[in-house]
Amino acid sequence: MDELPQDAVVFGILNEITEHESRVALTPDGVVRLRKRGVRCMIEHGAGLAAQYTDDDYTHVGAQVASATEIIHGSQALGFVGRPSDSLVGHIRKGTWIIGVLGSFADEDYVQRLETAGLVSLAIERLPRTISSAQSMDEMTSQNSVMGYKAAIVAADAYGSFFPMMTTAAGTVRPAKVLILGAGIAGLQAIGTAKRLGAIVTAYDVRPAAKGEVESLGAKFLDLGLDFSKGQGEGGYARQLTDEERRAQQAAVDSKAKDFDIVITTAKVPGRKPPVLLTEEGVSGLHRGAVIVDCAASELGGNVEGSAVGTHVSDKGVTIIGAPYLASGVANTASNLVSRNVADVLAHFVRDGALAMDLHDELDNALVITGREEGK
Repeated sequence: MDELPQDAVVFGILNEITEHESRVALTPDGVVRLRKRGVRCMIEHGAGLAAQYTDDDYTHVGAQVASATEIIHGSQALGFVGRPSDSLVGHIRKGTWIIGVLGSFADEDYVQRLETAGLVSLAIERLPRTISSAQSMDEMTSQNSVMGYKAAIVAADAYGSFFPMMTTAAGTVRPAKVLILGAGIAGLQAIGTAKRLGAIVTAYDVRPAAKGEVESLGAKFLDLGLDFSKGQGEGGYARQLTDEERRAQQAAVDSKAKDFDIVITTAKVPGRKPPVLLTEEGVSGLHRGAVIVDCAASELGGNVEGSAVGTHVSDKGVTIIGAPYLASGVANTASNLVSRNVADVLAHFVRDGALAMDLHDELDNALVITGREEGK
């Protein structure tokens, strides 16, 4: 294995394993990719275990396995699946570059703390999705795809019957009817997975372009009888509806939802409060034994009125699963994808063997949210 120069950029990865997080921000394959760009990698002991990567897997491809303290003090850049905690920010050396989904749209106070700490912060959620060369850096797309797949699996596991139609000697079991609200990356993956499991799938999205995408996967597009012909927002996301449009949408969805066994909601708005698509009235209209998987559930709320992180059963026997951590439930695949995203973001800023930015570059200007002077 070729030796890297002593002055090579050093990229550090810390252990993020928690009750809800099993992913790691860099896999051995990511180490190999970065070594080709002249980047030396350090990773904390045990950081990849929950994603099925041992310390030996990392050392075999040239990474240095070390303690958190050694990594914090020895790295020029740090990569995260999410974002460093406030306590960790206080220990990171001034001038260090950090890469992750930093929640910069909704948490200006956190961004200010990063600025005060003197860190160069690259917020992946600000990646311009219109730049084709940056698609491999798009963590939201890669992780939402995993989330949509897992949402259908979780729903099937929680549902008390089969997804496919099945004929037995004791009679025929009808297929489950699944409604997916939000037909972005996660929604489309949920559609495909639910279809492969044999369910009858219907989906809805406010974006006009979504109808063709839904139907291309063999699902039916839910007709609410409403016209949101300007539903497409910036960057490929749905725009925020007016209050009047939102109320009309909620009433229509509530009315239609009662015909379904499973409802999966995937309508996240990056860094902002998600729209309520199914109200308490809509939930109460579902039959006993129905299952809701709310992928947008968080401290900001969810797509289902009153939903919270975790699982609970309503008074009428509807199981409601608030599930923002679904990608972590497929830790190996999700880590492989996020590793490519994070590694490619870092590689973009490695120029002539050092970390540098050009704020006239559209990608640089979008991603760099703090430490712009330090990073020049």
